[in-house]
Amino acid sequence: MAHVAQIKIPATYMRGGTSKGVFFSLKDLPVSAQVPGAARDALLLRVIGSPDPYDKQIDGMGGATSSTSKTVILAKSTRADHDVDYLFGQVSIDKPFVDWSGNCGNLSAAVGSFAISAGLVDPARVPHNGVAVVRVWQANIGKTIIAHVPITDGAVQETGDFELDGVTFPAAEVQLEFMDPAAEEEGGGGSMFPTGNLVDDLEVPGVGTFKATLINAGIPTIFINAEDLGYTGTELQGAINGDPKALAMFETVRAHGALRMGLIKHLDEAAQRQHTPKVAFVAKPADYVASSGKAIKAGDVDLLVRALSMGKLHHAMMGTAAVAIGTAAAISGTLVNLAAGGIERNAVRFGHPSGTLRVGAEATQVNGEWVVKKAIMSRSARVLMEGFVRVPGDAF
Repeated sequence: MAHVAQIKIPATYMRGGTSKGVFFSLKDLPVSAQVPGAARDALLLRVIGSPDPYDKQIDGMGGATSSTSKTVILAKSTRADHDVDYLFGQVSIDKPFVDWSGNCGNLSAAVGSFAISAGLVDPARVPHNGVAVVRVWQANIGKTIIAHVPITDGAVQETGDFELDGVTFPAAEVQLEFMDPAAEEEGGGGSMFPTGNLVDDLEVPGVGTFKATLINAGIPTIFINAEDLGYTGTELQGAINGDPKALAMFETVRAHGALRMGLIKHLDEAAQRQHTPKVAFVAKPADYVASSGKAIKAGDVDLLVRALSMGKLHHAMMGTAAVAIGTAAAISGTLVNLAAGGIERNAVRFGHPSGTLRVGAEATQVNGEWVVKKAIMSRSARVLMEGFVRVPGDAF
């Protein structure tokens, strides 16, 4: 019996923030995968090792978590005033689909670094020493991200002393600016708050009715008070991910929130849209011990936030959800703002399972609509491996 040989595709395995994924230049993909469609999805599924009924992704590059089942495709930008077009694919672990509905804020930190190293940025825009400002077009959501990438002796600087909770080792700091982060196309016809309210009563049949802030900023997110769900906001992954009933409850809440936000038309569509929206719960500051064993004091943070991604509690915080947190915290009356003390603010430090994170955002009202021009936070990024990935030639 004849067998199809493996093919090899240039790729780079990178950590960005508290996530990692496989990065490709669009031009390096097989021709059939250079355009959106079934071939591209099949290729990325095989690269990552999905769908895997064992939930391990042993036969691929994925790490069997939402933070490590990720792919990125980059190309020189076709848009004016941008350097690179960035497309993110969240690969389902146990199901045969790639979710293209949102961005990955953590991997956004690695986009500028990859783009410079891959020659996708005009060399004239990269200083020999200093900071390169890379203008990124985030193609999934149609937004601009500005990445400030440190450069030393003409090359991307990856090592440094910047520490990020959720990442074991220090690295070079990469500042990200998420420009005009509120959604324009999905849910609400461009409104940051798709229902028109800062707080809604979200009815979830069989579960309950909860106060919720439904926001489109960074990524569509459903915020609920922790105590309304029976939690304290100090939970670590084991408290949620080891409880099948809790996970099922959160998925039901997420589905009804997606429907209320106008992201789906029928509840059964939520299963094919795992990446968005996110669901998170917030609480006032309290002492807790992070997953690393680090003691977090109530005085270290403005509020506590726990968020779920791809059906599981995230080990730290998704970058896009951090943008949503910073944006909501800047708007008086949201559940996030109230948990943070209900005061006006342009930055917030929140506690998550791995530690703390600071994100800045300034909100203003224009013609009765809330507007946030940009959200700012710092992450880090590093190349873990580069070369080729191999997949069977008949896999896509």
